[in-house]
Amino acid sequence: MKHTVKLLVLAVGMALTALSTTQAASKPNIVHIVSDDLGWKDVGFNGATDIKTPHIDALAAGGAKFTQFYTQSMCTPTRAALMTGRYPFRYGLQTIVIPGPAGYGLDTSEYLLPQCLKDAGYSTAIIGKWHLGHADIKYWPKQRGFDYQYGAMIGELDYYTHSDAGVLDWFRNNQPVKEEGYTTQLIGNDAVKYLNEQSADKPFYLYLTFNAPHTPYQAPQDYIDRYKDIEEPTRRIYAGMVTCMDDEIGRVVATLEKKGMRENTLIIFHSDNGGTKNAMFAGQMTDLSKLKLPCDNGPYRDGKGSLFEGGSRVAACANWPGHIKPQTVDGIIHAVDLYPTLASLAGASTAKCKPLDGVNVWDTIAKGRNSPRTELVYNVEPFRGAVRQGDWKMIWRTLIPTSVDLYNLADDPYEQNNVASKHPLRIHSMQARLNELGKESAKPLALMYVASVGLAHGKPNMASPDGKKPAAEPVHGHSITDEGVGEKDIHAEQK
Repeated sequence: MKHTVKLLVLAVGMALTALSTTQAASKPNIVHIVSDDLGWKDVGFNGATDIKTPHIDALAAGGAKFTQFYTQSMCTPTRAALMTGRYPFRYGLQTIVIPGPAGYGLDTSEYLLPQCLKDAGYSTAIIGKWHLGHADIKYWPKQRGFDYQYGAMIGELDYYTHSDAGVLDWFRNNQPVKEEGYTTQLIGNDAVKYLNEQSADKPFYLYLTFNAPHTPYQAPQDYIDRYKDIEEPTRRIYAGMVTCMDDEIGRVVATLEKKGMRENTLIIFHSDNGGTKNAMFAGQMTDLSKLKLPCDNGPYRDGKGSLFEGGSRVAACANWPGHIKPQTVDGIIHAVDLYPTLASLAGASTAKCKPLDGVNVWDTIAKGRNSPRTELVYNVEPFRGAVRQGDWKMIWRTLIPTSVDLYNLADDPYEQNNVASKHPLRIHSMQARLNELGKESAKPLALMYVASVGLAHGKPNMASPDGKKPAAEPVHGHSITDEGVGEKDIHAEQK
């Protein structure tokens, strides 16, 4: 009898294990790779001839290469859109990035993608850059649904010291890490280590977020030496940065293949915004007055920080053998769409989320079908906004003097011919739409932060009458005015 019971228990255990493994196999592993400030034409599959990206190109050739994959035009807003499935104007992260000295972060009431995937049985990890809040640990990845974290919390850091202004920005599971190495290669090393630790009975979501090729422009000398034929020195370094990242992505793919996981792993690759064309948006760690910005957005207008196509139409591809048809996909996809798409593939419920702006675009990704997305919101800010409806795109700058641009992207994808004056009714309708969205917007946390810093009471920078420093006269005690407030009148004392 005891022997029969043991056999029964063993059989049940084996059945449950087999069921668990089958369920895991039905849920794809997800490797979500994000580069930082990569130019649209700085990968081979979009036409780069001077920079070599064979590993990323192989993913694009064997899967979906996107021609209309959109993000926000800056880092923090894009990463917020990816994690929430919602446009960042809904929770105050629509304007610029989170500055290093700032204390705010991504609203903790938002239910993030890793939390959603964890509910569906996934292991979750972020390896690389976060940039959604750093001054309070409540904003950190480990507190937002990631089982494992390694990398930087802020947006810009030295590739070798892993710091900004002398402050270390390199962590593993909330603990500071002091180590030597080039961040791109350290991120690759950790990703390979993480993948080697995964098993087939539990699916995983790896958010692999390189800080390359963001400023400061630094690369290992051997990578720079590969591009001696590039005459412009910053472009040469930048090329080395991109190729180093490509090599690390190649190592990740090779590890998946070695582990026998490649056939059940969806790989998505894209930049967080367009390449930098304006020094204002290039970061603060590098003196750009003596450098030529190296990014190439190809034919698209402008770049990071702008509402033109070069700011948010980014290099992107997806690969999953046997599931994604190798082809060029022209359908419109926005970063917010990845949340519901990945949740659906994972069998995860989005019931805990606030209303999503994203839509499930899996058939567009996998089969090249028409995108269900008919409207795209580039951004909504108090001083500007842009929206696309079908092929029509309007950019509205509301600061005086106001201006309006209208482009038909089917006929004019490079935004050379502003036809706003010819379509007043369309302009009126699209402005009404932006106003409607503006009423739904949260106040931009960045503007509130800048105002609080800029308007904070401090020592006035007063010039001295003779033009010599120190500028301000010394203060002597309390007020002697009738109201009892203000500064003491030192001139009255001298009489």
